[in-house]
Amino acid sequence: MMNARRVPGLSSVPASKQLPEGRLLVRVDRILYIAGQKPYFALSFRIEQPLPYSGQQIQTRLHATEKALWKLNWFLRDFAYDSQLLQEDRIEEKAVVGLRGVIKVSRVSVNGRAFTNVDAFAPAETWENGSSGRIGPSSEKEQSQAQAGADLAEQA
Repeated sequence: MMNARRVPGLSSVPASKQLPEGRLLVRVDRILYIAGQKPYFALSFRIEQPLPYSGQQIQTRLHATEKALWKLNWFLRDFAYDSQLLQEDRIEEKAVVGLRGVIKVSRVSVNGRAFTNVDAFAPAETWENGSSGRIGPSSEKEQSQAQAGADLAEQA
């Protein structure tokens, strides 16, 4: 025998505010390493700016495969991760949580599933200084790797 339960208000739960695309000032809320055939870091960012979206979260993953380490390095450098730990090839989760920076967000659809994609990173100062300029890879090598990554995403 199945029990049925009435839950008043369940049908009228408002949809959460849709996350904006573009530049956001965020703080790292959580980081978790997931081992496997394609290891990655699952990241949760909490939005600080713009204010209408403050407090909302964005989840993404940064792959830790040999070909994708450039993007993980870019994130850590722009979010002011401890340079000594980075030099030693170490990621300490406690040292990542709380770091602030700017991310560029877009939506992508792969095989009918919608994802929030983090396309670029920049130091928090670029937001605080009012810089609305383009954020992206700083070196030519990072720019070509970012373009290659975007090309692969389009093919998926």
